[in-house]
Amino acid sequence: MADSQNPSAEDSLIARYFEPLATDPGAFGLVDDAAVLASSGDDIVVTTDAIVEGVHYLATDPPDTIARKALRVNLSDLAAKGAVPAGFVLTLALRSKEDAWLRPFADALGEDSKTFACPLLGGDTVSTPGPQMISITAFGRVPKGRMVGRTGAKPGDRILVTGTIGDAALGLDVLTGGAAAAALVSDPAAREALVSRYRVPRPRNVLAQAVREHASAAMDVSDGLAGDLTKLCAASGVSATVDVASVALSAAAAGLIARSVVCVETLLAGGDDYEVLCTVPPAQSDALIAAGQAAGVVVTAIGTIVAGDGRPRFLDGHGQELALKRLSYSHF
Repeated sequence: MADSQNPSAEDSLIARYFEPLATDPGAFGLVDDAAVLASSGDDIVVTTDAIVEGVHYLATDPPDTIARKALRVNLSDLAAKGAVPAGFVLTLALRSKEDAWLRPFADALGEDSKTFACPLLGGDTVSTPGPQMISITAFGRVPKGRMVGRTGAKPGDRILVTGTIGDAALGLDVLTGGAAAAALVSDPAAREALVSRYRVPRPRNVLAQAVREHASAAMDVSDGLAGDLTKLCAASGVSATVDVASVALSAAAAGLIARSVVCVETLLAGGDDYEVLCTVPPAQSDALIAAGQAAGVVVTAIGTIVAGDGRPRFLDGHGQELALKRLSYSHF
């Protein structure tokens, strides 16, 4: 993880905070500038996501939650591919090397790496005037040829989604003093639940095998359910009809909708959900739903894949199409 600009200071930082996380033999204790990821005949799935201060997290977010989010957004991608985590490399662009920030960050990263059996393999640390940035590239394993991509959806497949949708977008709204913050001023439990969903995603790696066994196509919901389903449909050359009333919502989100504090578009397009969106042949959908139930994860059927031009239709409770002005978060 070191470079030549200030090797002694950087090596010290790495040894203090991150060498204890590098438990895989292929990491060589982080003393080399490369690692070895042993393969046993499986395919290696590779995914990378960066989180940037002021874009993916707030400067005031606790460092432990930032660490968990950085790793978990990548674990979410692996789960949607049906892959078992194998390890990750970490790039840190830091303004400073203060122990008050780095210690809780490294401790939380280490805890999550153990929880999800995804050890640190290496990476890089650099200085920056800001904003800070954390980039993780994660590796996973799947049996040869079994990764679940975006291109396999077929007309007739059911559309399934894990968890609840829109909580993270509402959590950000709470943190930034939006309408949800004002509406929930007397409900601290709801506020905290929504903020937690924004700061600390819940990757569904426990369902990776079920996704691999039953899904025809899958991806994680990161930019917004409406936009991500549109991407999946475009990749598969199909369309979809979605019953918006069937989309699972938390009690806090449903309450804000009922009070007209936010509109359903906010939840469908908000992003940061990190749930699994997948399409499943009808004969296998109950098995995936049951796997979720056994794992304590709600899996909900929200619609059907149909032949078409790649544009999903989102229908309200009366079967009328909703005209969504925005489908997802966009960086540009």
